[in-house]
Amino acid sequence: MRLLYSFAWWLALPLVLTRLWLRGRKEPGYRQHWGERLGFYGGAASAAQTLWVHAVSVGETRAAEPLIDALLAEYPSARVVLTHMTPTGRATGKSLFARHGARLVQSYLPYDTGFMVSSFIKHFKPSVCILMETEVWPNLIAGCNARGVPVVLANARLSERSLRKAVRLGSLMLNAARGISLVAAQTEADAQRIRSLGVPRVEVTGSIKFDVVVPEAALAIGASLRASIGTRPVLLCASTREGEEELILDAYRQDRSSLPARLLLLIVPRHPQRFGEVETMIGAHGLNVQRRSKLALDGSPLAGHVDVLLGDSMGEMFAYYAACDVAFVGGSLMPLGGQNLIEPAALGKPVLIGQHTFNFAESTEDALKVGGAERVADAAGLITATSRLLRDDAARAAMGRNALTFANQYRGATSRTLALLPPLL
Repeated sequence: MRLLYSFAWWLALPLVLTRLWLRGRKEPGYRQHWGERLGFYGGAASAAQTLWVHAVSVGETRAAEPLIDALLAEYPSARVVLTHMTPTGRATGKSLFARHGARLVQSYLPYDTGFMVSSFIKHFKPSVCILMETEVWPNLIAGCNARGVPVVLANARLSERSLRKAVRLGSLMLNAARGISLVAAQTEADAQRIRSLGVPRVEVTGSIKFDVVVPEAALAIGASLRASIGTRPVLLCASTREGEEELILDAYRQDRSSLPARLLLLIVPRHPQRFGEVETMIGAHGLNVQRRSKLALDGSPLAGHVDVLLGDSMGEMFAYYAACDVAFVGGSLMPLGGQNLIEPAALGKPVLIGQHTFNFAESTEDALKVGGAERVADAAGLITATSRLLRDDAARAAMGRNALTFANQYRGATSRTLALLPPLL
């Protein structure tokens, strides 16, 4: 099966590269560093011990921050090679880890062919391969196994839907799962599903995302943004996905009279290539829009006629959360699985979520149980819940406190994960 899988990769490679080039029209980063994706690396290999961490995109990169910081502190003579699949993930990593200097090296993950993966491993000579969350690549795991590189799946989660997909792939995925040395799962439910694939060792460590430290710089930007907004109430719709903005804007326009006067809608699409599309969409709804990238945070007030602030900057999600009064976490109005609600909770913000949160099922349910989050049925429900919270200061403050309690009580996954690594290294 793995031979057929590799053959399929080689057959698909011209189409993959063409798609990469076409995506580069909107995101130039897709046209850079192609050599890395194909297994070609310049420069001499480092003599330092190399700890390899793979974080596919923005969410995984941000989730990896506590683990990477802990690895570099625990192994002071080592370096981390951080790989990604997307330019936005790479840009996020560059922003987050600039403070580590040469001790952190970034690269794209090579495509999962035997040759390209082998080239990567030969060049970087990692002591361990740590994959974040759900990344399982058959040739990568086989290549690591052949060279004695232990493979760890950290902060691992596996939904019922993903499990069914893995089972349908048969021996290809089952053999890959058996090649993983250690899985550090977020929850017992995740662990049980992962064990069913035949992984030899699965431990429950919790979610590393609870250990994230809010950067002081982000809080400062958030304070400046809030100062520009002034006393206007702010509903943040964070990490929205295609189709959701249309629903939110329709509901906002139809039920605007029920909202507090001068409410500012702050929308942050999850994918940067959609910033222009969403800006056009906002205008088509007859609403005045201001891009964050064109807003000078120099104390000047946001123009009073602006209805919607479009969050089109990278690496400022914590700042957006800090500046809002109520946070809606996207990817949940449509059957997309939802996004991480830990970040707004860690800032003590009341959290609203839609019906579709299967990617973060347990953490979402825990937040709901303690009263730190509220589930809404649809976009109209989002507007109704926002109106109620913004008109009730006591209820909004209590919900924010509950969210902070939820975020604080699950810390410690990073140290638990780190404690499992020494025997492998």
